[in-house]
Amino acid sequence: MEKIIKSGKDCEVLLEEILKENSLDKDNIVYKTNYKKGKLFQGNLYEVVVYTKENINQEIKNFLQNILEKMGLEISFEIITKDERTTIKMYSNNNSILIGKEGRTLKALETLAKQKILNETGIYYKFNLDVANYKEKIQKNIERLAKITAKEVIKTKIPVALENMSSYERRIIHNCLSNFKGINTESEGEEPNRHVVIKPE
Repeated sequence: MEKIIKSGKDCEVLLEEILKENSLDKDNIVYKTNYKKGKLFQGNLYEVVVYTKENINQEIKNFLQNILEKMGLEISFEIITKDERTTIKMYSNNNSILIGKEGRTLKALETLAKQKILNETGIYYKFNLDVANYKEKIQKNIERLAKITAKEVIKTKIPVALENMSSYERRIIHNCLSNFKGINTESEGEEPNRHVVIKPE
């Protein structure tokens, strides 16, 4: 995978130089800083390593395409960036196989892709992997459930514990109800039995 490396004594200056020299924007890159002990009388040095998000996204696509073609699937991709969050959507001739039972295959593919990028770059790259609009539909259903339940809690003043959910699903509820007046949300329990409790204020 392509990377840009520059060494010097000031990390911020190095990063600015890399951005300027390569006509890059900070929103379109990820980077890490390595500390290098300098030679005698040289002082300590820093090494800034920069990857473009475009390059990483392409690497993820190639990695997934290689796996999925071996499974006999025809696959295409769409990359969407919204609020600094990248979503890589996959479309295939058999979306149900890609998703798997309760989204398990999709989750496994996302975990594998994140691990590959971490192994290659040393950076935990945040992105969502989706099949068509599967996660979007789930998000809307969870948000609908959260709002209906919150209204009930406000009305009855009785806390409600929702069913066990993944950290991704729990985060949807916390975000959805963060500005909802009259209730609080808390995650309780131990994985994999962790769930959200909606409580009256």
